[in-house]
Amino acid sequence: MWSDESRFQLHHADGRVRIWRKQHESMHPTYMSTTLQAGGGSVMVWGMFSWHDLGPLIRVEQCLNSTTYLSIVADQVHPIMLMAYPNGDGFFQQDNAPCHGARIVQECFQEHEGGFTLLRWPPQSPDLNPIEHLWDEVKRAIKQLVPQPSNLTELDSAIHQAWCQIPRITFQHLVESMPRRIAAVLKAEGGPTKY
Repeated sequence: MWSDESRFQLHHADGRVRIWRKQHESMHPTYMSTTLQAGGGSVMVWGMFSWHDLGPLIRVEQCLNSTTYLSIVADQVHPIMLMAYPNGDGFFQQDNAPCHGARIVQECFQEHEGGFTLLRWPPQSPDLNPIEHLWDEVKRAIKQLVPQPSNLTELDSAIHQAWCQIPRITFQHLVESMPRRIAAVLKAEGGPTKY
């Protein structure tokens, strides 16, 4: 199982707006646009998936700190891993976000050591987590919506709907690509790869 969190902006503003107008029209209200502070807000979600299935998508209300992540691990990760891998032969991957390495989170994983294996992920390692591609799928699906979500509730709903509509073959191909990804990183001696 792979896991990660991602933040989705309500409005994608890069600060650049190009308007073609004549010189005498520069200050006319018709040719001016309003700006949004911080993109109008965002929704952060945490998700997990395996070769077999997409896991839950959990909305993170604030920032993902160690207490919030501990709650996700206890309420989601452990029960799902134990159900999916009752023989204790499952592997769980998380990146090195500070909240993942917090003492209370690590202690929780140590308490459940026999249920599944937590993959060690060295600091500054290449991000091989295939869930990043699933976040891209969700972001592309949301960009194609007409009309676009106009508030955070609509954005949250759109994220969950897009997540649930990812075809099984998409995440199966990502899992099948892992040996090629690892070989590419080894060949590049930890440097950049096409993945």
